Amino acid sequence: MDHVDPRRMIPRTNDLLALPAVVEARHRLSEHVIRRIVRDVQEQARRGELPPSDVEPTLLAAVAGHKATSLRPVLNATGVIVHTNLGRAPLSADAVEAVVTASGYVDVELDLTDGSRSRRGAGARNALLSACPAAEDALVVNNGAAALVLATTALAAGREVVVSRGEFVEIGAGFRLSDLIESTGARLREVGTTNRTHLRDYEGALSPDTGCVLKVHPSNFRVEGFTSTVALEDLGTVTRANAVPLVADLGSGLLAPDSHLPDEPDVASALAAGADVVIASGDKLLGGPQAGLLLGRRETIERLARHPLARAVRADKLALAALEATLAGGPPPVVQALHADVGQLRRRTDALAEALGVPVVAHDGRVGGGGAPGFPLPGWALQLPEGLAVHLRIGDPAVLPRVHDGSCLVDLRCIPVQDDHRVLEAIQRALTLLPGRDAGGVG
Repeated sequence: MDHVDPRRMIPRTNDLLALPAVVEARHRLSEHVIRRIVRDVQEQARRGELPPSDVEPTLLAAVAGHKATSLRPVLNATGVIVHTNLGRAPLSADAVEAVVTASGYVDVELDLTDGSRSRRGAGARNALLSACPAAEDALVVNNGAAALVLATTALAAGREVVVSRGEFVEIGAGFRLSDLIESTGARLREVGTTNRTHLRDYEGALSPDTGCVLKVHPSNFRVEGFTSTVALEDLGTVTRANAVPLVADLGSGLLAPDSHLPDEPDVASALAAGADVVIASGDKLLGGPQAGLLLGRRETIERLARHPLARAVRADKLALAALEATLAGGPPPVVQALHADVGQLRRRTDALAEALGVPVVAHDGRVGGGGAPGFPLPGWALQLPEGLAVHLRIGDPAVLPRVHDGSCLVDLRCIPVQDDHRVLEAIQRALTLLPGRDAGGVG
């Protein structure tokens, strides 16, 4: 009897593409994605990993479960509020609604009254000025690094940027602010030493070749001990007397003082101290979308806005919409997590601990994202076996805990109250995957 190669039984591509469920999927998936899924399932069958009879049901399940984005939502149980690896600030409901609205045609750069072109992102600009009255004008670009590049390019290209050696900051992925500045064609004029910089150092560096003086907040590290820095107020007095622009890069995005973060600089205070331009990020303590915020003196901001580079780094309509809604709407998740009631956190954690039969330990959260380095946010965490972490990360929903000192710690600070039950169920499922344990407890 002739042997029939089972691969000949694999359904043809055209037949699979004609299946009603596959045809319907074209409304939410592109043609090349659907064809790739078909090829992948057929290849499994050709390698003998899948019987030909299972090709069709496997394909239908794969198409039904495929999403247009590879990004997965994650429940942040680390206690780190502005988590860079999780996309920094989660948007508020108001901001999400604004993004959905802005996803269509919107009047981002149009005056509907007379049909003429208007100032781009006027709503976000006005919301910024309303939230920070100390600023005379504001400009929004696509991120904080772009804001610094624009400021130093417009003010100091081909000239000098005076900056303290103690403020040479390296941010994530090895990017250094000094490298960013030098990429603009400006020359760095370093003053002082790593641990001590005095006002006379700045005064001695100023010359007709000075484009601007830059004051950088070392947001992701601290220098302690025998140190000396120059207050922004003193530096502002010197720069004004010499008609040199003073740029303050705060990074974290705090617009006004916050009693929860007494040592964190804010935009309003920096402007009052004499800064001509203050740079901040929109997706950190402000709690909005990724954006670079430039606030300051009207003539200086207008100078930046007129520079050709401003077009290359401008924010898109989605970021502008989300930023405006973050400023004009209710408290965003970052602010809620920062000001979370410790007593309520304890009660929520105790409730899950009782259901799981696990201990509760004191746990300090963090601002994250380079904000308030080393500043603790007292709270609580579930203490679980370290081996549970991987199962929580790859589960559905994905839960990101903190692994520390041989334990898997689950902190509810950044978890919305309505998602507590999802965390509980995720832990219960993960516990069943640990050898010798079940969902009834850890002991």
